[in-house]
Amino acid sequence: VQLQASGGGLVQAGGSLRLSCEDTRSTFSQYAMAWFRQAPGKEREFVAAVEGGRGVNTYYSDSGKGRFTINRDKVRNTVYLQMNSLKPEDTAVYYCAVSTTRWYKGSEPDEFSYWGQGTLVTVSS
Repeated sequence: VQLQASGGGLVQAGGSLRLSCEDTRSTFSQYAMAWFRQAPGKEREFVAAVEGGRGVNTYYSDSGKGRFTINRDKVRNTVYLQMNSLKPEDTAVYYCAVSTTRWYKGSEPDEFSYWGQGTLVTVSS
């Protein structure tokens, strides 16, 4: 598995989790990467993105702003999603994805060409 996602689990509302997405072959450092999520019966939705290369720009969905932080560790070839103040509506399978370019082009799943396996986040009320 080239994109290894981990860190999901069960947490109470108000708690925190940090998701990790490791690029095990060190292939994607120059590309923008993102986290998406998909709840049962719903479409996959954008959560956050970070640009590739030397880019430091980050982008968030409205639901994630102020609560989630995305960052990438270029030494460890890993992108993290720190999630705080979690809510039951954050319950979903979270996926990391690689863009087709270095730059963030938008929040549509079609802008991302490679996907990791998901990691389940469950937030209890």
